[in-house]
Order: sequence, then structure tokens, then C-alpha cells
Amino acid sequence: MPSHDNDDGWLLRVRGLTKIYGEPISTSVQYTGPKFGSNICPETDAIVACAEIDFDLWPGEVLGVVGESGSGKSTLVQLLYFDNPATSGEVYFNAVDGGTTNILGLSNQRKRWLRNHKMGMVYQNPRDGLNFAFSAGGNIAEKLLMAGNFHVGSIRERASWLLEKTEVPVKRMDATPAAFSGGMQQRVQISKAIANNPPLLFLDEITSGLDVSVQARVLDLIRHLQRELGISMIVVSHDLAVIRMLTDRTMVLKNGRIVEAGLTDQILQDPQHAYTQLLVSSLL
Repeated sequence: MPSHDNDDGWLLRVRGLTKIYGEPISTSVQYTGPKFGSNICPETDAIVACAEIDFDLWPGEVLGVVGESGSGKSTLVQLLYFDNPATSGEVYFNAVDGGTTNILGLSNQRKRWLRNHKMGMVYQNPRDGLNFAFSAGGNIAEKLLMAGNFHVGSIRERASWLLEKTEVPVKRMDATPAAFSGGMQQRVQISKAIANNPPLLFLDEITSGLDVSVQARVLDLIRHLQRELGISMIVVSHDLAVIRMLTDRTMVLKNGRIVEAGLTDQILQDPQHAYTQLLVSSLL
């Protein structure tokens, strides 16, 4: 796991990240959260999906985000990947202006550039991350074209290499994702997400809906790719077995707030917060 001795060495720095749906008032954040057992504002019914999220991510580190359904974990990665606009907060990414610019305030054009060059996302549902009208190779080509690679030969070569890396038979490059199993669709999605060697990859509940043996192979693949390519990852899951297998550090979310954070081993072996204790005991 990366050393955190140097405070300047972070890859991503998140401060006060908040997303509220509906009509918030000044006390919406104050009167929601784990203390109140709800993320719904009692005055306006605004939903505080996540609030006051603070963390740093380091190069080569894998950070887990765990919590029950509705805890805000998927919202968190959607905000970071610009799938959803944040209500407030600051996010700094060292790939942009040396980490001095709040990337939430970038123009849409610069956000698209960041998504295409420096970030990757693997969604729970492959239909959110793949174009089912394109072939497997075509999906990877789309990501490469967005980053300015227009050479057909090099695109096919790169797509072949990526499919091979993710254990998708290269001879099926021209088949559409609909012809693949769920596990294979996730592998194609991973290939597309890492096509441009991003330093940062988001994984959102990517083993949901896969049977256990397929889950194990997909997780094994991700762990192997992470070690080989040194990608920093944020892994969202409700499944502590996934978190245990993939992550160095973990944040536990409840009602849109971080209730506990620390080294994954420590959190799973000696959880401090009552909610984390409940999550861990349900795994045993």
C-alpha cells in the first residue's frame, strides 16, 4: 500500500462534497444523517444523498466505499465522474493544473477531456458503460477516438491487447455486447474504462448480478490489472467480501455521511462504529 508520509503526494483530494436532491434549506444537512437515522430533510423532504464528504486518494491506492442501499456511495462516484452535478464541495485532481483547481468548476469541455483521458468508470449495469449497438472492439475504439487516437490499425491493436488483458477472446472483438454473458460484458466494460491508461478508475457495484464463480474471476482480474498498471481505484460495494479482496482503505457511509474510515483490515477486524459493527457481523 502507498505511503502517505508526504502530504503533497495525493492523487485526488475531496473536501465537503455534498449532493442534495429537491429543495434544500440551510438546515437540511444539519438535521439529516446517521444521528437522525435519515437523509430526508424534515422541513422540505429534500434528499441529502451525501454531505460533507472529505478524503484523499493516493497514487496506486484502492479505496473502498461501503454501506447499505441509499447510503450515498454510488452518488459519490457519480459526482466525481461528472455523471451528476454536486451541490457544493471541492475536488482537486493532481492531473489538472497540478491539483490547484477545483475540478467541479471546470467547463463541460474540460470535464469531458478529463473523463476521456484521466478517468475510467465501470458501472453496475454494463448498459450504462457500453454502447450495445457497437461491437466490443467498437466500444473500446469509441474511448480511444475520444482521446484523439484516429489510427485504425493502432486502435484495433490496442483493442486486441485490452481484450486479451481482460480475458475476452480476441476473435470475438467484432461481436456486440448483447452476445456476451454478464461477466464478459463487465470485462469489455473494464477494457473500455482502462483504454487510455487513466490514473483513476471508479468501480460501482460491478459484481452485482453476477454469479459467485464469475464474481471471483472478475475480482481477480481487477486485482491483477491494478497491480500491473498501478491504477488508483475507488471501489463502491455493499459487499464486504469485495471490499476485503480489493481495497487498502475503506470509508463506511450511512445516510450520506462517512461514519468510519481507515485501513480495510482494521475496519473489518475491529470496527468502531455501531453501524460498521452491524455490517461486519452480517458478513460473518
